[in-house]
Amino acid sequence: DDYATQRDRPAEAGTSRLSAALHFGELSPRQIWAAITARSKESGVFPPSNGARVFLTELGWREFAHHLLFHFPHTAEVPLRPEFARFPWADDPGGVKLRAWQRGRTGYPIVDAGLRELWRTGWMHNRVRMIVASFLVKHLRLNWTHGAVWFWDTLVDADLANNTLGWQWSAGCGADAAPYFRIFAPVLQGQKFDADGAYVRRWLPELARLPAKHIHAPWTAPAEVLAAAGVTLGENYPRPIVDHAKARAEALAAFQELRSAKIGGR
Repeated sequence: DDYATQRDRPAEAGTSRLSAALHFGELSPRQIWAAITARSKESGVFPPSNGARVFLTELGWREFAHHLLFHFPHTAEVPLRPEFARFPWADDPGGVKLRAWQRGRTGYPIVDAGLRELWRTGWMHNRVRMIVASFLVKHLRLNWTHGAVWFWDTLVDADLANNTLGWQWSAGCGADAAPYFRIFAPVLQGQKFDADGAYVRRWLPELARLPAKHIHAPWTAPAEVLAAAGVTLGENYPRPIVDHAKARAEALAAFQELRSAKIGGR
């Protein structure tokens, strides 16, 4: 019943964790839908509570993803919105930034915690999936297909339809996608959804002793605070590989370049 709010708290057990069972056919969406509906009727709450309705909506998105892939099979590799084929993605000589992202070494704790959870467990919290995806395609401005391939290789619930829909949503190039100019600020996302830093501390033990005030932006902590927490930036935890404000400005400029090309007919 509290799914609508708890699903956004990565430190909490607030999601169903049924994605792998759904992908492998151990459960069907119809079974889940029927069970939730029956439970609501038995408890005298019908239509279902807001939390249950939000959960059922997520099932609907899952089925929509399969609908899209069936009718547009090329979208596993190509943007649904064709103009994004001309998007000016950034260069990454030697794949340095991509590897830092893959291994959870970006210097942004909420991003790194999610990617280390993925590497260690084969799963990542849904809110954090959106944060790390936004970081790849907007802060690093790397092609969304790099992220889709990494998730496909590492997720135990890897599902081609949902993976494609999710990454194209993040990159702004899919069906009903988030606008590309909607750029998640990783520090604010961490502060909002992991306020006390419990999730970050779990997956980034090198930051575990930092106070909550600085856990999502260690580079802002005074030297004495870092020393007391045993954190040495650039050694046992990286400095940010990009500056948020600069990366945001460059992403918006790239999007404007794409829009100008479209308006100009190029």
